[in-house]
Amino acid sequence: MRIDLSPVFHRGPLDRRGTMECMADRYIEVSLVKRGITATAKLLDDRAPITCAAVWDVLPLAGDVYHAKYARNEIYALFPPFAESEPPLENPTVTPIPGDLCYFSFAGTQLGTASHGYDREVRADTTVVDLALFYERNNLLLNGDVGWVPGTVWGQVVEGLDAMAEACNDLWRSGALGESLRFRRA
Repeated sequence: MRIDLSPVFHRGPLDRRGTMECMADRYIEVSLVKRGITATAKLLDDRAPITCAAVWDVLPLAGDVYHAKYARNEIYALFPPFAESEPPLENPTVTPIPGDLCYFSFAGTQLGTASHGYDREVRADTTVVDLALFYERNNLLLNGDVGWVPGTVWGQVVEGLDAMAEACNDLWRSGALGESLRFRRA
């Protein structure tokens, strides 16, 4: 008799012997701190193992939250690079769905312009990591300045998306000033 453990375990990175490790599913909390809203997300280690490892290893992370200008239903925070080397594009999308957590990396010259509103915070000679949560449908990662902006989908919200979406809509209407987006291990 064969037991299917695929819902519980997945293939992880290679171990020292060159064989695949089995890993238990990993979860994080994504929070809008001031609003007191938290959602739980599952890491997609089977689809974006390098990105998931990079994010997991540096948690907790928190930063000022922004609401998307171009992509529609997205909130995000910007961080300095934290991985030993920049993760490759894994599990890419330009049409994220509700609950997707995406990883983007930008050269400072892509974001360090007045049109993006980061010109005082992002220098041209830096790299910026953008960790984003998409909370509603109809997102298209197309930027008028640079074109298509594919991101790595590294997590999926599995609990609390409705409350988070309501808080994100409030953030859009009321403003993000003083609010933080936090990622931490569950």
